[in-house]
Amino acid sequence: MRFEVLGPLRVRLDHGQIPLGAAREQRILAALLLDANRVVPMSRLVEAIWDEHPPSSSVKVVRNCVSTLRRQLATAGEIVTDSGGYSLRVPDDEIDLRVFVDRARQGRQLAAVGELTGAVVHLREALALWRGSAFTGVTGRLVEAAAAQLNDQRRSLQEERLSLELTLGGGAELVDEIADLVAAEPLRERAHGQLMLALYRAGRRTEALRTYHQVRELLVGELGIDPGPELIELHRAILNADPRLAPVTAPAATSRPEPSLPGASTPTKPVPAQLPASPYAFTGRIAEVDELCGLLDAATRAGTGMVAVLSGIAGVGKTALAVHFARLVADRFPDGHLHVDLRGFHPTGPPLDPGEAVRGFLDAFEVPAQQLPDGLAAQSALLRTLLAGRRVLLLLDNARDSEHVRPLLPGGPGCLTLITSRSRLTGLVTTEGAHPITLDPLPLDDAHTMLIRRLGARRLTAEPAAVTTITARSAGLPLALAIVASRLVNHPHFALRAIAEELDLAHGGLEGFTGMDAETDVRSVFSWSYRALSSPAARLFRLLSLHPGPDLGAVAAASLAGVPAARVRPLLAELAHAHMVTEHAPGRYAMHDLLRAYAMERTDIEEDCAERLAVTRRMFDHYLGSAHLADLRLHPHRDPIRLPGAVVGVTVAVISDREAAWTWFSQEYPVLFDLLRRAGGDGYDVHAWQLGWAMTTFLDRCGRWHDQAIVQQLALEAARRVRDRDGQARAHRNISIAHLRRGLHGEARDHLWHAVRLYRRLGDQVGQARTLLNLGTVAEHRGKPRLALRYAEQALRLFRAAGHRSGQANALNNAGWYHSQLGDHELALDHCQRALLLQQEAGDRYWQAHTWDSLGSAHHHLGQFAEATECYRQALSLWREVGERYYESATLTHLGDTHLAAGERSAARGVWREALDIIVELGQDTDRIVEKIRTVTSG
Repeated sequence: MRFEVLGPLRVRLDHGQIPLGAAREQRILAALLLDANRVVPMSRLVEAIWDEHPPSSSVKVVRNCVSTLRRQLATAGEIVTDSGGYSLRVPDDEIDLRVFVDRARQGRQLAAVGELTGAVVHLREALALWRGSAFTGVTGRLVEAAAAQLNDQRRSLQEERLSLELTLGGGAELVDEIADLVAAEPLRERAHGQLMLALYRAGRRTEALRTYHQVRELLVGELGIDPGPELIELHRAILNADPRLAPVTAPAATSRPEPSLPGASTPTKPVPAQLPASPYAFTGRIAEVDELCGLLDAATRAGTGMVAVLSGIAGVGKTALAVHFARLVADRFPDGHLHVDLRGFHPTGPPLDPGEAVRGFLDAFEVPAQQLPDGLAAQSALLRTLLAGRRVLLLLDNARDSEHVRPLLPGGPGCLTLITSRSRLTGLVTTEGAHPITLDPLPLDDAHTMLIRRLGARRLTAEPAAVTTITARSAGLPLALAIVASRLVNHPHFALRAIAEELDLAHGGLEGFTGMDAETDVRSVFSWSYRALSSPAARLFRLLSLHPGPDLGAVAAASLAGVPAARVRPLLAELAHAHMVTEHAPGRYAMHDLLRAYAMERTDIEEDCAERLAVTRRMFDHYLGSAHLADLRLHPHRDPIRLPGAVVGVTVAVISDREAAWTWFSQEYPVLFDLLRRAGGDGYDVHAWQLGWAMTTFLDRCGRWHDQAIVQQLALEAARRVRDRDGQARAHRNISIAHLRRGLHGEARDHLWHAVRLYRRLGDQVGQARTLLNLGTVAEHRGKPRLALRYAEQALRLFRAAGHRSGQANALNNAGWYHSQLGDHELALDHCQRALLLQQEAGDRYWQAHTWDSLGSAHHHLGQFAEATECYRQALSLWREVGERYYESATLTHLGDTHLAAGERSAARGVWREALDIIVELGQDTDRIVEKIRTVTSG
């Protein structure tokens, strides 16, 4: 028997295949196979089927699927229930994925010890297991993500195998296979290099060069970057017909191949390989690179060594150029690559002692400690002896002066030494014949290209004036450009214009280019920065650790500190300047996880328990007060709740309108959710259920109904802990609305009856009436409009008894809607028109939209299509004004029905497509609206 996932999912037995049934069972099986012989949690299996927003019956469905799979796989594998999940027990050699991984591992091990022919055999066996893309035909986000990773592993292994075959002398016979790989993945530089080498060896030099130019145009056009140094060097080698590109005789089983150019793997004997990674988004310096290449070629022809000194002002890119060039020519120095930071101009410590640097290089060559001579001169001589007759590249970074590097210089030919310094090191130029190269700031074109590579062409094209300002103010200094670019990358919502204006206001100063690197122990670095803070800023830093969310605004920080916002903003600026917090969006501050841990340590040491409790109370008061205000901006006609009195020092957010409220909730939602979860442990249950109540409108209107159910369940539990019946009733109602939106009508009804009983015990007629209206909505969705009408009429009587005019209006509208569903459209118009007058009197635009929609339905059924259309357009205008997407889609659906009834098929299709976009956005079932669109399109 065999489980196969490297292609279409299938289970094979000796006598044939096992049918796998429906898509759900296939997704479950795929998830079990990905973690075969390990327990797969129930949550992961639920995710495999539904991606997100699973139904309440999800666990039951998974169990049913597993039962089906057990019957199907009775002879092929055992599915075991274990620790809240399931495990598929099957030998590794019966899963093609496990065999693939094992063969690939064996091949790589053989390659590492020089057994290249055997390695190729194993890699070919691994790749032969593939029958197409992994998990072909199995859908779902979890499986598709795993399949994408496996497909990428396949491509990488194919490149590794081709690299080994090129090392073994392959060429013409590989061209077609590599060309297919390039066509499938045109942005993989390694494959392009392999194709260039194979074409060259096949005698197709022109095509090899054309391939380079094609990939260069592709990379620049698609990504805004040039080819990497390996591809550039291979291009140069093909241009020069470098003899090392010719096929080599296959090495003996125990030997190691000589180094070759990119496109072939180059397993070599252990040698120092200390070069830093290639600099990110390296730009320009073409003239300097050409000069260095010319100097190196001349030295190679003359049989001498070469020493180059790259000098220039701080931040001009000396190290970046040195590393870039070193990486470009590294393969020409097969005996090792040495690197040391001499710290000649380092802000936090003295320069590195030359003797320490020499000993570091000797260690790299594994010189035993007992063989080291005494004294710098003798050790330097030993280093020169080791370098004699070898081709080694040395990168001596950040030298203070000539004496700083002299002990490290090779004494004979064959080596390349690159030195960077802010000084010109004229002594080396005079006595050692070093070649000086002075780096100037980047020209404007190169500066612009650097920004493109870091930020993307699209972002720069949108704000050309700002780009011009930034490049001018940066004065071509790569470090300044990198700092600005890093800030923009870390703040993708920042406009370039804002940064440009900030730089303009600095009048050429360095305020916009400040940066800091941490190079020592984390805690000691943090403590050095912490001790440099003012006392108020240090206190704020400590208190921020008590905040539960990923970030916060200045007003929340002010409440934590118990001071006005005007006083806390300079403190936040001080913390941001010291890199103790980051302003990741305008006015939003975040703290790195390690800094948060350090801040918590300082809080435990320096703040007593009473202060920590006071901070927590101010935090809950701030978020409850702000959420309550924001909710009233979104839904000003909600029945109010009475908040607990805020303590001294609390500042509530300034939320002036609906848009500001929406923005506030969007930013603060993760914090509010965390507060709800921790409220019980902190003793803030009243705050918790009221926070849940305040979040209801936002969560409902943005379609987060799964979250709504969780939030309101937390609110319900908090209200129960403090025996607050009103809070419990409100939470039950809100849970029911979340269930209703998700089609869980039975669960919604149960929660509503809980609410009714609680309101009756409280004697709250308005609460009972509102809940009866909700019960009517549930009854309607269950196909019982007559029962829904009875609920609406009961609610109307209760609202009248309580003297609640807006509630009466809402009940009249609901009753009118149900009358229309029952065929009495004239009575429906009467009820809804009376409701609309009351709602307009109260200024309740949300419920006016409901009533306009009901009026539209009544007019539609009376054949008054023009009047219906106008009513629906009034409703749509109001839905969009209040941001109610759920009901906007419903009204659009109704409007489409009217257009179709009036013979306006094109108009119907248009508004139904608008409705479909919203329904998809909210994650609802699209079957009904899609069928409408299909019907009108096909007709």
